[in-house]
Amino acid sequence: MPRPRAEPAMPGPESAGGALRRVPVQRRSAERLARILDACARELDEGGYERLSTRAVAARAGVPIGSVYRFFSDKRAMTDALAHRNLDEFLDRTAARLAEPGTGTDWRAAVDVLVDEYTAMKRTAPGFALVEFGAPDESNQDLADRLPELLGDRLTADPADPRLRLALTVAVEAADAALQLAFRVGRMGDSRVIDEVKVLVRAYLGTVLE
Repeated sequence: MPRPRAEPAMPGPESAGGALRRVPVQRRSAERLARILDACARELDEGGYERLSTRAVAARAGVPIGSVYRFFSDKRAMTDALAHRNLDEFLDRTAARLAEPGTGTDWRAAVDVLVDEYTAMKRTAPGFALVEFGAPDESNQDLADRLPELLGDRLTADPADPRLRLALTVAVEAADAALQLAFRVGRMGDSRVIDEVKVLVRAYLGTVLE
């Protein structure tokens, strides 16, 4: 599903999570970094994280191996940058959907949109099946931390409330685990499980957002 866009989203110094050795300034350098991350995503789809190598990524991207090391110290840093790019795209797509007329203005409607956008990226975004919003085996804390700003006035509790922050973290981790089940059941995601994830998250968040 990713939306067509004129230029690939590029991780900046903040969104790259410190993974970048050098932040691209010139357009040519930014385009090269985008090709490297695109190649990394494709390599992950085809061979998984264990078989991923900076040399294979460089060959696929059509750049010298030195260009990869100019941006990244190793494959972990590269996948971390890819994960942060995924997160930025996911949040952009979700924000665009939430701004559409008829989407609904409460947090429950936002939960449905979040699950739908995640599911769509899981189905079609290169590399997303393995590297979502963090390198393999990492938590989804970055996503949970950015939800209050994304949801804004839809939240019926103080965004700074520690209980809400904890609830968002638990909701994100629970949804992620359940959605992994959906994609184990079927390659495109079992729609019944996906619907149940929405019910689960809405019911749980209702304990702090009612």
